Amino acid sequence: MTELVIDTPRVFLPLLGPSRYKGAWGGRGSGKSHFFAELLVEDCLAEPGNSGGAGLRSVCIREVQKTLKESSKRLLEDKLQVFGLNEASGFKVFNEVIQTPGDGLITFQGMQDHNAESIKSLEGYKRAWVEEAQTLSARSLSLLRPTIRAEDSQLWFSWNPRRKTDPVDVMLRGEELPTGASVVRANWSDNPKFPSVLEQERLDCLRSQPDQYGHIWEGEYATVNAGAYYARALAEARANGRIGRVPADPLMTIRLFCDIGGTGAKADAFAMWAVQFIGKEIRVLDYYEAVGQPLATHLGWMRGKGHTPERAQIWLPHDGANGDKVFAVSYESALRQAGYFVTVVPNQGRGAAAQRVEATRRWLPSCWFNEATTAPGLEALGWYHEKKDDARGIGLGPEHDWSSHGSDAFGLMTISAEQLFEVARPNTSRGNNDPGGWMG
Repeated sequence: MTELVIDTPRVFLPLLGPSRYKGAWGGRGSGKSHFFAELLVEDCLAEPGNSGGAGLRSVCIREVQKTLKESSKRLLEDKLQVFGLNEASGFKVFNEVIQTPGDGLITFQGMQDHNAESIKSLEGYKRAWVEEAQTLSARSLSLLRPTIRAEDSQLWFSWNPRRKTDPVDVMLRGEELPTGASVVRANWSDNPKFPSVLEQERLDCLRSQPDQYGHIWEGEYATVNAGAYYARALAEARANGRIGRVPADPLMTIRLFCDIGGTGAKADAFAMWAVQFIGKEIRVLDYYEAVGQPLATHLGWMRGKGHTPERAQIWLPHDGANGDKVFAVSYESALRQAGYFVTVVPNQGRGAAAQRVEATRRWLPSCWFNEATTAPGLEALGWYHEKKDDARGIGLGPEHDWSSHGSDAFGLMTISAEQLFEVARPNTSRGNNDPGGWMG
């Protein structure tokens, strides 16, 4: 049997073992397709069949495949040529299929062409590789999964994420993965053979299309097409390693910056960022958002995270001091009663939204994000964008949508950071009435 020596990037090593489901998601230039093409060739060699059965049967799938030019066939042909595999090795390339050792077969199909009857033609296949899996419909996925059911069969998925609601993301990036699933994130930075020509393309995209850079190159979900305020700064933060694992300093004060929602079905979201100021560095540790929940729910999250009155202080927007029309209780008074030191930031007046945007743009280069606990907040910051009057070609200020509350709370933090920096002083007391200094 021919043996191959394939130099596999470290990021894909978890996918080399036996797994029912294998997934690799991320941005352009990561080598995802090259890895799966090489793995398929390797598996075809490893299972050449014998007197008791034929070789490995595999199918390469896309949701829509009108011609073979849209398939993975050319990439597989290139791999066979690189590895020196030909008819003598058991591989033979035909117009529409590739024959593999032991009368095995690789076919290329579009799932959109299948129905409950035609999909039965794939029974007995042991490998199914779905390219551009972000376009795979829920219907196609529900047809494919039970069809590929031969003993030791595997389903592979490679994709650049589009939306978290796409079926492949729900299945392989949701809270509960299928039994036997191995999934990795792979980006350009994980590819040791990342070509210089793509590096220039990446840098050009970062400069000219910052609102699309994260989606194209870093595997982030798609954001708005234009007008995203913080797209470039967030893309640079990820490229510079400032979005990842960021620990809290146990000796430093936690500062909680809020945007107030309310209770009831039509309430706006209550959003909150937990940060620490370490020198001129802002460590963004946690993000919380809830709609229509009482204050007790917010307090429960804070205490569950260790953001207790002994350790944390709270900043509210100017309306945090307003009393509820029915109960005459404000967020400020209720949070003080819960034991927290509370600062109400004065109304910034006309142009407050623009001031928050500009302050955030100034301070984002100093921010480090703990990705695991701030992902929904990062998504909100990435989406937050300018509302446009297309007829007149002018901006109308920030669009008020689901991203506004997290972004406004973050803007409150950056406005406050500038004020705190101006009055920086040592934190000599941990008392409930001491707001602490910049280093506190």
